[in-house]
Amino acid sequence: MTVQVDNTNPLPLGIRGDRLTGRRILVVGASSGIGAAAVRRFAEEGASVVAMARREDRLEALCKEVTAAGGNASYVTGDVTSEESVAAGVDTVVQRLGGLDGAFNVAGVGGAGKLHEMETADFDRVVAVNLRGTFLAMKYQIKAMLESGGGAIVNTSSIGGLVAAPALPSYGATKMAVNSLTKSAAVGYAGDNIRVNAIAPAATLSEMLERWLTTDEAKRNMAAQTPLNFIALPDDMARVALFLLSDESRWITGTVLPVDGGASAT
Repeated sequence: MTVQVDNTNPLPLGIRGDRLTGRRILVVGASSGIGAAAVRRFAEEGASVVAMARREDRLEALCKEVTAAGGNASYVTGDVTSEESVAAGVDTVVQRLGGLDGAFNVAGVGGAGKLHEMETADFDRVVAVNLRGTFLAMKYQIKAMLESGGGAIVNTSSIGGLVAAPALPSYGATKMAVNSLTKSAAVGYAGDNIRVNAIAPAATLSEMLERWLTTDEAKRNMAAQTPLNFIALPDDMARVALFLLSDESRWITGTVLPVDGGASAT
């Protein structure tokens, strides 16, 4: 089986579907990797998408690309570690699009190293982005969806949130906590027509993984750890998020869905 060693979008851009037609969707953490792939994919399926992240130059280039392909995408800068920034970002989306129907929360950072050697400040940084950032995003997204009559949220967990992650203790801890937030919100807001799910990716050629795996050999070794024996592309995750945001998953909430090439089953 061929091992995937690049992160090229496997399908050309161009409006093809209608699974999100009329939906107003926010992607948090959209400047690269899974988030950027999601902006492309959601726009291709008819959504009006707002991309949010810190790096304005990347957001601007992404939205120009999507718009040139016939999609509807704009951006707002924001930092998930700042409550004021998140609140202002969601408010901008609501003002711009007239409401919020869906959100995909992708922003995250890694935290490699042995637990006893980890600097407390580094641990706090991972918690601030991965856990507190997801909490803040959900807090203001849910408020907006309550006013819009409902919606769907997809959070980004990890295989490290499903099994032990001894090399990534802070990362794994925050992703397990994201799972709990996801399930709690799903049950708490089901009566308000808000569905909340999460995806749990394994090895995906995002910007974070590219920094860790600098050679094809390293990527092959990583791929060999999954039964399907290849590393996913960001678009593979975007498609699963698309499913969870669409009406095709209307009977699914409170789920943390492994998207891991079978890794968590071994």
